[in-house]
Amino acid sequence: MPDKKIHVYLMPGMAANPSIFDGIHLPVDAFETHTLEWFVPEKGMSLEVYAQKMCEKIKHPNAVLLGVSFGGMLVQEMAKFLPSQKIIVVSSVKSKHELPKKMLFAKYTKVHKLLPTGLVTNVELLAKYAFGESVTKRLHLYEKYLSVRDKYYIDWAIDQIVNWGQEQPPKNVVHIQGEKDTVFPISNIKDCVSVKNGTHAMIIHRAKWFNERLPTIILQ
Repeated sequence: MPDKKIHVYLMPGMAANPSIFDGIHLPVDAFETHTLEWFVPEKGMSLEVYAQKMCEKIKHPNAVLLGVSFGGMLVQEMAKFLPSQKIIVVSSVKSKHELPKKMLFAKYTKVHKLLPTGLVTNVELLAKYAFGESVTKRLHLYEKYLSVRDKYYIDWAIDQIVNWGQEQPPKNVVHIQGEKDTVFPISNIKDCVSVKNGTHAMIIHRAKWFNERLPTIILQ
């Protein structure tokens, strides 16, 4: 019997694990979701090579790739190596031109190399990097979401974000951005579906919005 379902692969943001997608539920008659997980890159590994390795985990042809934040950048890189039905990026950017000025400043001054990433066991600090918000009230939740705490991975991820070189967005990309995203401010973003009051962590806090709209966005 042929598989008529649309396969959707979900890639979490920097340092996060697939539990950030626990609230995402697409109709099971039409969709099947699969989660992807970060692995620690080999020394000197480029984002391009990392994306090629991650592509090995995609087991269905012409799937939908959805990535959050740095995961949104990664799925765009992955799409250069395998045909995809659609790329959906959430709380992310589509090219280096959408990166905020502070990240462009970091690229040229290398100030990001001075970030205290050795404190990755400090969940509050890691959440500030990954979600762009203070999380003292929900610290126990973020301990669950942010499980990738390898210092080399964090340093590598920040470096890849700051130095991302993509000039043009892919043709089949849909960009969903929160109006209150403090990591990638919507003022720098072109051509996106905006989410009122959406923050950088809206995939967690606004799951209802995504559940109501993602099926239509995928099928458009």
